[in-house]
Amino acid sequence: MHPLLAGRWSARGYDSSAEIAPAALEAILEAGRWAPTGGGVQPVRFVVGLRGDATFTGIVDGLKRGNQSWAPAAAALIVLCTTDQPDEPKMHDYGAIDVGLAAGQMITQAQAEGVNAHPLGGFRADALTQRFAIPAGMRPLLILAIGLIADALSVDPEIAERDRRPRTRLPLAEVTYADTWGAPFSSGGTFGLPEVAE
Repeated sequence: MHPLLAGRWSARGYDSSAEIAPAALEAILEAGRWAPTGGGVQPVRFVVGLRGDATFTGIVDGLKRGNQSWAPAAAALIVLCTTDQPDEPKMHDYGAIDVGLAAGQMITQAQAEGVNAHPLGGFRADALTQRFAIPAGMRPLLILAIGLIADALSVDPEIAERDRRPRTRLPLAEVTYADTWGAPFSSGGTFGLPEVAE
């Protein structure tokens, strides 16, 4: 696996005084813009807040309590919005898939830029929709917090403890199947990567 992917983790202990370079933020947004999109529809839109501006404050106000304990220290908060068409399941699903693809590329680009990106879903969609006048037919689906990781001694001990927890995933042999559900797939190689910190 590429080191950018192997080294990715979702930090919470951000440096509340650090800023993100404009070129780095633009590269992250471009990575999202150039993500694959079903049928070339390109439904994903971004609401971008930088710490200290009104947009950032509006996004923080829409976060659920658990995320309000750490996300305000991020240098930027980005709301990823997409189509809201529950009466058209195919377009509704494609819109969600496109957000996932965009977020994945943005997280990887953030890693390449030397910053950390943490995807979060703990927010009040109705509050963000109202605050940013998100139109009918669109929905906020995901937020990316982007920041520089702080020294563990400078952040709340509970946040530092959460950041120290090991990053784990189910073994590949348990989640890949062939022939029928539950029958393990084998590439003929050896599965498994070293564990890395969350």
